[in-house]
Amino acid sequence: MTTAPATTAFSHARGRRALRTRRGTRAGAGLGVAALAVVALAGCEKPTPLAQITVGDRTASTEAQCYEDGKDISNAELNACVEERAGASITVDAGDRVRIGVDPDIADTGWTLFVDGRPVVPRPSKHTYVTYSGDQFFNVQSPTGEPTQNDKAKVGIVEIDEDGNYKGAWSFDLKRKES
Repeated sequence: MTTAPATTAFSHARGRRALRTRRGTRAGAGLGVAALAVVALAGCEKPTPLAQITVGDRTASTEAQCYEDGKDISNAELNACVEERAGASITVDAGDRVRIGVDPDIADTGWTLFVDGRPVVPRPSKHTYVTYSGDQFFNVQSPTGEPTQNDKAKVGIVEIDEDGNYKGAWSFDLKRKES
């Protein structure tokens, strides 16, 4: 007949010490992970509000090309941002509905829509969502006043307050789908 070894005070102490060591290692690892997370987050910039365009089941969204966390942006800076490459692009079929959505922070301030540098609406909107016919973006008047068709359009969303101060700019390239 075999008997189990007798438990001694020494074996109990060794078991408790091993348990404390494992707990201490886990606690230390947890503190290390938390410290790394704080360091990583400290190096991150706060993301800008988003704007998006949806056509059918396709969506393009982008952060601002210009945004100073609610501070005013000069005309020169705004023009430079608008001339930059668009933040996103999307294809539009003839007859598609184009849905434009902005972050509530943008809508609270107010925003206006530009197509190829020309304002679409006379005063800023406070809506987070508007819908247009896709054909509106491609039917343009030439300098002589003749209607022309374009295959692409640069759409700009500009956050603007009641005093006419610019706060941010987002841009998209809309491309007419080839038939």
